[in-house]
Amino acid sequence: MNSDVLYFFENHMEALPLYDAFEQRVFQEIENVRIKVQKSQISFYNKHLFSCVSFLRVRKKKDCPASYIVITFGLRHKAESSRIDAASEPYPNRWTHHVLISQQEEIDEELMGWVKEAAAFAAEK
Repeated sequence: MNSDVLYFFENHMEALPLYDAFEQRVFQEIENVRIKVQKSQISFYNKHLFSCVSFLRVRKKKDCPASYIVITFGLRHKAESSRIDAASEPYPNRWTHHVLISQQEEIDEELMGWVKEAAAFAAEK
């Protein structure tokens, strides 16, 4: 883990293990991934951006756990699941999805399936 990632989590160190688990799975399951740490998110790219991690507020504050990350990914269709906190279609046939993660167990096959699909979608643009 590089110093930029540690700086990003400076005020959210309790969420760092969630990010670490997600990053490890991404690098294990998707080829040619690079990350870019920005002020408001950590972006995952292959040919193009396919996912990011942030602290975006996708639920009312009272409904948010004390420690969490939000994983965002883009698909050509709207994924239907109660796990998806928000979805929007900023461009025709390009859906952005946000999933709040507060437990490492939530970084599971379903979530990684969406992220891998997002990576494939980004790679073919």
